[in-house]
Amino acid sequence: MTLPLMPKATAVWLIEKTALTFEQIADFCGMHPLEIQAIADGEVAQGIVGYDPVANKQTTAEDIKRCEADPSARLKVLETALPGPKRGKGSRYTPVAKRIDRPDAIAFMLRNYPLVQDAQIVKLLGTTKETIQKVRERSHWNSANIKPRDPVILGLCKQSDLNDAVSAANARAEREGHPVPPPPPHHHHSEDEAA
Repeated sequence: MTLPLMPKATAVWLIEKTALTFEQIADFCGMHPLEIQAIADGEVAQGIVGYDPVANKQTTAEDIKRCEADPSARLKVLETALPGPKRGKGSRYTPVAKRIDRPDAIAFMLRNYPLVQDAQIVKLLGTTKETIQKVRERSHWNSANIKPRDPVILGLCKQSDLNDAVSAANARAEREGHPVPPPPPHHHHSEDEAA
């Protein structure tokens, strides 16, 4: 069963912009009609911006019209919408050599920047939450060989992107009142700054 890229956001859009039944939307988004009902009632997915499946070639306006006219019809996810080489969760396609390096970079982030959230690491390194979890729990198939290495040196991200992720994480920690750890030792700070 093929699902649109962002099912919940797509559901939000379909509820707001079309006359499809909850069943039809649920079917298209791979969700339960009650979930669609809850989204329509504003109980869940508040603040989720609708994701336009027509603009994103997940379906066509014609298909939506056809289904609006016939509640028993089912909206289909277009075959062309299937991620080709872009593969899956919007992560950039990374050559194999780099993919082997990813867990090292994840280990580096977990060790040196514990405040950076998984979601940020996903974006930064183009990985998935599952992979991060495995590295964290040392259940990754390659755990024995994972050693923390700087993703910038590995070429997985730019120094500026890494800095942005870290400062965003630190800012969030401060807002939430968590202590912010001092930066890892390899930054040359003068003593008084570190104190």
